[in-house]
Amino acid sequence: MKAILVGPDRGLGDALESVGVTLSRIDGFGTGDALREAGVEDADLLVLTDVGEATAVSIAKEANPGISVVIYAPDTMPEFVRGQVDLAVDPDLLAADVVASELAGEGE
Repeated sequence: MKAILVGPDRGLGDALESVGVTLSRIDGFGTGDALREAGVEDADLLVLTDVGEATAVSIAKEANPGISVVIYAPDTMPEFVRGQVDLAVDPDLLAADVVASELAGEGE
């Protein structure tokens, strides 16, 4: 599985890598150029840990309609991306390692 993480790690990036996910990290803004450089066209998963970067969801979905989108942030996601997000998780409710295992399919 290949994933792109946009925003601060919150422990999820490291947890995803520990369960074998190939991870690209975007430290700055989730722009079209940054997402393309991170390999969005063939990524399986986009993880946002900062809802301020929600515009990255639409950009990623345009480049790769099959990409799954997960928001792992304590803040509420903007209304304009609700229909494009597959899963939203509050880090205060579920630990990063549990979320990573589920996303990688280990919980099945």
